[in-house]
Amino acid sequence: MLDIEKNIKKYLDKVDDVVYFNSQKVLNAFIKEEVSENDFNITTGYGYADSGRDKIERIYADIFKCEDALVRNQFISGSHALTVCFFALLRPNDILLSISGKPYDTLDEVIGIKENQSSLKSFNINYEQIDLINDDFDYETIKSKLKNKFYKVIEIQRSKGYSQRKSLSIEKLSKVIKLIKELSPKSIVMVDNCYCEFVSTKEPTEVGADIVVGSLIKNLGGGIASNGAYIVGRKDLCTLAGERLNLPGEGKDVGPSLGANKDILKGLYFAPSVVGSALKTAILTSYLLYNSKESTPISMLIGYFLGLIISKVFLSFNDTHKDLISSKKIQKIYGKFSIVINIIEAVLAIFAYIFLCYRLYSFLSSQYLIETPDTYFYILIFALTFYIANQGIETLTRVT
Repeated sequence: MLDIEKNIKKYLDKVDDVVYFNSQKVLNAFIKEEVSENDFNITTGYGYADSGRDKIERIYADIFKCEDALVRNQFISGSHALTVCFFALLRPNDILLSISGKPYDTLDEVIGIKENQSSLKSFNINYEQIDLINDDFDYETIKSKLKNKFYKVIEIQRSKGYSQRKSLSIEKLSKVIKLIKELSPKSIVMVDNCYCEFVSTKEPTEVGADIVVGSLIKNLGGGIASNGAYIVGRKDLCTLAGERLNLPGEGKDVGPSLGANKDILKGLYFAPSVVGSALKTAILTSYLLYNSKESTPISMLIGYFLGLIISKVFLSFNDTHKDLISSKKIQKIYGKFSIVINIIEAVLAIFAYIFLCYRLYSFLSSQYLIETPDTYFYILIFALTFYIANQGIETLTRVT
C-alpha cells in the first residue's frame, strides 16, 4: 500500500493544493460575512428577513466571485434549478443552444426532446445542440452557428453525467466562453456546474459565465445538506431566477429556510475536503484498476485452481453413490429432505450459471472487446446454454 501511495503521491499533492486553496476561499467568505450561531435560526411562512439565508447567498456570491446568488432549500435538485433557470431566462421564440451535446436525461422533457405539455418546446422555445469532438468543444461549428443566428441562452454541461465522455475542465470552459463573448456578446452563457465545484481553484463565473447552476446534494452540500441547489452569477439574471422560483414582485425576498441554514453552511464548510477525498478515492481506484490489467492472467489462474478445489470437494461429497445421478444421490443421502435440497441446488445452479454468463460478458466487453457488438456476446451465451441444456441438469451442475 505504501508503494501505491508513493506512485500516486504527485496526484494526491495536487488535490491537497486545491483543497487548501478552496478551504481558504470558504473560510475567508465566512469571516467576511461574520457567520454566527444567529444565522442558524429558523424561519417559516413567507420567510421575510431571513438574515441567515441572505448571508449564505452573499457567501456564495463571494466564493464564486460574482454579483449575486440564489441558494435555496426550495430547489428539489440540480435539475429543478436548471429548469427554473431555463424558464427564467427564455421567452417564446428564443433559442436554447447546448454546446456540450445532449444534457442529462432528466432534462429531456423539460426541453422538449421528449414530448411534454409543460416543456420549453410547448412555449415555442426552440432547442439546438452541438456535440463535443474528442471531449472538447466543436469550435468551428460554434463559430458558424453564432455568426448566422442569435441564441438567447448557450448552455454548457461541465460534468460527463451519465455519458462516457470526460468532464470539461475550467480551461476548456474559459476558452469557449471567450469565443462566445467575441461573436455573440449578448448571449447568456449558462453553465451546469453539478459535480464540478471545488475540483479546481476557479469556478465558471470567474472565467466569464453569466450564470451558473448546481446542486447542494452533490459537491457543495458536503454530504450534509439534505437538499437544495444554487444559482449564481449576474444580479439581473439571479433576480429573474428568484422570481421564477417564487413569484414576480417578491422573488428572492421570500422563501423560508425551515432550519436548513445550519446544514447548508456546515456542508459548504466541509465541501473542499469532501470533494478532495472523493478525487483521491477516484485516483486510487483508477490506479488499481489500470495496474490490475497486468495481473489479470494470474488472478484468472488462481481463480481457476480455487474453482477446481471447490468443485472437487463438492463432487467428492456427492460421489458416495457413483451409480446414481445427482438427484438420486441427494435422495439417498438426505432422505425426506431430498426434495428441498434438490430444489435449492437446482435454483443455486441456475442462478450461478446466469451470474457466470453475465460476468463473462461484462468482463470481456469492458476489458478486451469494447467495440464488439452485444449481439455476438448473446450468441455466444445462448450457444453455450443450448449445449449445456442438451447435456441435462447433471452437466449444468458440474459446469457451474
